[in-house]
Amino acid sequence: MIVGTAGHIDHGKTSLVKALTGIDADRLKEEKARGITIDLGFAYWPQGDGQVIGFVDVPGHERFVHTMVAGASGIDFVLLVVAADDAVKPQTREHLAIIDLLGIEHGVVALTKADLASAEQREEAVAQIRKVLAGTRLAGIPIMPVSVVTGEGIDMLKAYLREAAALQEKNDASGLFRLAVDRCFTLAGTGTVVTGTVLSGGVSVGERVVISPSGLSARVRSIHAQNRPAESGVAGERCALNLAGEGIAKDVIARGDVVLDPKIHAPTDRIDARLRILPSETKPIGQWLPVRLHHAATEVGARIVLLDDTPIKPGHEALVQLVLDKPIAAAARDAFILRDTSAQRTIGGGRFIDLRAPSRHRRGPERRAQLEALAHDDPAEAMVALGETLPHFFDLSAFARDRAVSLEDMAALADRLGFVRIPAGASTIALSDKTWAAFASDLLAILEKYHAENPDLQGMGFERLRMQIEPRLPVVAFRAALHVLVQEGRIAIDGSWVRLPGHEVRLSDEEERLWHAISPLFSGSERFRPPRVRDVAGLLNEPETKIRAMCKLVGRLGKLDEVAHDHFFLRDTVAEMVGIVQDLSAQAGDGQFTAAQFRDRVENGRKVAIQILEFFDRHGVTLRRGDLRRINRHRLDLFRSAPEEQGGEASPVGRPDFKSGWGREPVLGGFDSHSLPPSRSLKGAN
Repeated sequence: MIVGTAGHIDHGKTSLVKALTGIDADRLKEEKARGITIDLGFAYWPQGDGQVIGFVDVPGHERFVHTMVAGASGIDFVLLVVAADDAVKPQTREHLAIIDLLGIEHGVVALTKADLASAEQREEAVAQIRKVLAGTRLAGIPIMPVSVVTGEGIDMLKAYLREAAALQEKNDASGLFRLAVDRCFTLAGTGTVVTGTVLSGGVSVGERVVISPSGLSARVRSIHAQNRPAESGVAGERCALNLAGEGIAKDVIARGDVVLDPKIHAPTDRIDARLRILPSETKPIGQWLPVRLHHAATEVGARIVLLDDTPIKPGHEALVQLVLDKPIAAAARDAFILRDTSAQRTIGGGRFIDLRAPSRHRRGPERRAQLEALAHDDPAEAMVALGETLPHFFDLSAFARDRAVSLEDMAALADRLGFVRIPAGASTIALSDKTWAAFASDLLAILEKYHAENPDLQGMGFERLRMQIEPRLPVVAFRAALHVLVQEGRIAIDGSWVRLPGHEVRLSDEEERLWHAISPLFSGSERFRPPRVRDVAGLLNEPETKIRAMCKLVGRLGKLDEVAHDHFFLRDTVAEMVGIVQDLSAQAGDGQFTAAQFRDRVENGRKVAIQILEFFDRHGVTLRRGDLRRINRHRLDLFRSAPEEQGGEASPVGRPDFKSGWGREPVLGGFDSHSLPPSRSLKGAN
């Protein structure tokens, strides 16, 4: 059990800790010289059963309340210290408010300096204490008169602390490891050491960790848990970790950093939360109010963005967005405290809800419903609520990470709840089995209707299909979902088109004969410099309009692409040329290549090479700067079938429903010379 002191300056917190443990928690020369606690102090009290009760002694001066908050975060039990001859004072009230906002429910009041107070003073102090405790989580806790001078009540307090430690529920160590750093120092012969309270999970000697938010990687060389050498440290213990690694030093790790499992390193500077304003505030909290945010051992500047239309009145609570001056390492459901920028008073506090808060559309009913779902403490309840809330799916990987639990545990829970999981790159999209069944049914119905209305088209474009189905999955997840349906034999994918398994487009006998005559002219050694429509017409002694119509028809089937006006290339040849520009980029030191280099590889004229590269430019396969180009790796699958694990393109081009613009007719398949470039990158589209 970790016990944290709280109370006004000079009410005897440090002396009481020394009387209980035999350890003077004041460790700084200035503290001893001035007789007050300035920084956090620590003491440990071994018990006969092998357990150790840890103490965090905090400053009582109003100037050091920020330090008090750092010490109070992560404690299990509060030792509220009130001097019998002085009773309740300003920092007593503020410390108690902070303890209540942090959600600490167990504690005891030590009525110190009992030897200096009369019976009437004691009674008055007890009455004041009962009054300030009323309405808080600590209402009704015992009040014990003690004196470190006479020894009165010390043994009784010790017995009560032992009993509380025995009854203390074991901290849940099933999450992923997080330790809030409150000290960092160097020991001769040992190296860099950090200390703090383990907020969740556990860590063992030899494991890799990350210092967040900086992202430095380290290895745990040794551990002291509850002031004893140990092979591991778990949630609820105070630990000292000896860290080693490149760049690891005392001056790069500070109070407020979090040592954590690498899988949950994801700092954030925008958080949606539920905020409760203390009744002691004199006026409502308005929009964009600057504050100091305290979370675990860190302190950072922030602004309050109200998610409701009205200011938050004293004593009330509401949903807010906290926009931070710099990123912090946090977890959903963590407690936080807000103080004013002059560090004179505590304004309020609450719990984090969503660490990935949006900067836009943050106040609508759909967003509010999502926040209400995420606010559930029980992950199972939160997942069920998210599945029932628009957009009816969520990123299970991010959900697990932000709650500091393993993806494996959350995946097992999702399976028990009947969720369908769709791997999508680094993410795992989860949706209820009911939503998945409706998604698949709607997709099949849309394809069936499309085939009925367009019997001569090979299939429906990915993006048009995605945009017509709810829930509208992100691009990578949508392609992954399609491949699930392919594996089940419910749909088929041909290049950039999706179709029902039984649908197939065939050319008429006359069209087959004409295509059989045309296709050799576009293949073989001449594939990089195929004849134009007028040349094909002359070679085959056919009308130019007939050849053009035939090429466009075959383009709708995905076999040809119109790179320039009346200049068609086989789709396989276009894919081959994409491979060539990819190879040219890979061979270049800076990833850039020239049109001349491409011309030499395809062995055609400069004019044709430029037309091909401009075609790639328009569709984002290449990015041009002056006379140089480089590839856009997110578009490399635009003209060829993408591997299943890479997802697919989000661009509207390359699908049967894309309109080319420039006043031209709709291009029902393939690409044309005037197609406009996609407006978004593959990576960012969703």
